[in-house]
Amino acid sequence: MFLFLAGATGFAGSQLLPELRRRGIKGRCLLRDAKKAPLCEGFETVTGSLDDIPSGALDGVDTVVHLVGIMQEAGSQTFESVHVKGTQNLVTEALRTGVKIKNFFYQSSLGASLKSPSRYQKSKAMAEEIVKDSGIRYTIFRPSLILGPGDGFTKQMARMISSSPVMAIPGSGESRFQPVMVSDWIKCFLAAIEGGQRNNTYEIGGPEYLSFNDLVREYLKAMGVEDRKKVFHFPMGLARAGLSLLSAAKTAGIKNIPPVGREQLLLLGMDNITAIDSIEKQFGFEPQSVKGKIRQFIPDEYLTDLFRGKTT
Repeated sequence: MFLFLAGATGFAGSQLLPELRRRGIKGRCLLRDAKKAPLCEGFETVTGSLDDIPSGALDGVDTVVHLVGIMQEAGSQTFESVHVKGTQNLVTEALRTGVKIKNFFYQSSLGASLKSPSRYQKSKAMAEEIVKDSGIRYTIFRPSLILGPGDGFTKQMARMISSSPVMAIPGSGESRFQPVMVSDWIKCFLAAIEGGQRNNTYEIGGPEYLSFNDLVREYLKAMGVEDRKKVFHFPMGLARAGLSLLSAAKTAGIKNIPPVGREQLLLLGMDNITAIDSIEKQFGFEPQSVKGKIRQFIPDEYLTDLFRGKTT
């Protein structure tokens, strides 16, 4: 097996690479910044992006792994340009290699649907259709929230908790998530690409449903401030109305503004779950609970700020 990995230095990719090395799996990483090549030790690297895939980047490749994705749009990095056009570009390049590509792995998202009111979820579904219509054998993952060292959700939660005396939650906070540990996601990934089965779409979630309120409590507990931080709810409509104020605050140079947008608020109001035994049924093992494990994922800088008494 020789992989081509797009998204190698992102959260999931950076956690996956060490396991690929341990298994002796070889590959080639697509990097926007050539200076990040040391992060892909043991793998070939090519400099480029999904907008500009270098000629010959997929030569000798039999498995394409597409992990590139964004949760929030910024400038030219839109859901359309990254998820849809980026996927189309990678599929087009894969087709140029002829019949050598045996599997195209695409990391989608739980809830992906062409009918979704979320542009994020809709763009993921559009990318899925591009992969399915390519004629290349494929594997699609639709995971719920993935947690582990360096994950973006934990960084955002830690930033919000450490920078404010209160924890404000838009809406009821009762929408459910099914967080899965990145180590379990890796087990699923390896089972899928090494198992030989193709043209499958897997919905993946952990062993428990946790509301957003539950997750907030887990993070407060992990950071040791569950008795120091007040939690309150405010109407989702007010949160949407405040987006323009947040934008103005960022423009004015105010720091510690949470990176929240319309899509994040929309997704926060929707369940993000699948069958509670999805991993056990599809991959034959029982996944880990995230409870009690979040502390190890929180960057030290946020804990240092808290324990120095910078916030109360």
